[in-house]
Amino acid sequence: MKKAIIISIIMLSMLIAEAPMAFAIDFFSTRLAAHNHCPHDTVVWLNTATGIWHYKGERWYGNTRQGAYVCEREAARAGDRGTENGQ
Repeated sequence: MKKAIIISIIMLSMLIAEAPMAFAIDFFSTRLAAHNHCPHDTVVWLNTATGIWHYKGERWYGNTRQGAYVCEREAARAGDRGTENGQ
């Protein structure tokens, strides 16, 4: 019985260690504020409802109902992704 409990604890700790970590992402209401936060990164518009970002010049850049300007690397680290259809 003790052996089964120990094995269960070890397996649970291994699962916890492999769980993806949540990364913080800073949201900005203006492109300039985001650029000042990450001057060496690309500023993108993140649709916060879907987790999809858009580049300047694309249809939905700054034009979704829920969204914010963010740094592309931070968004990628947080698990968000770029649009697949270039809109």
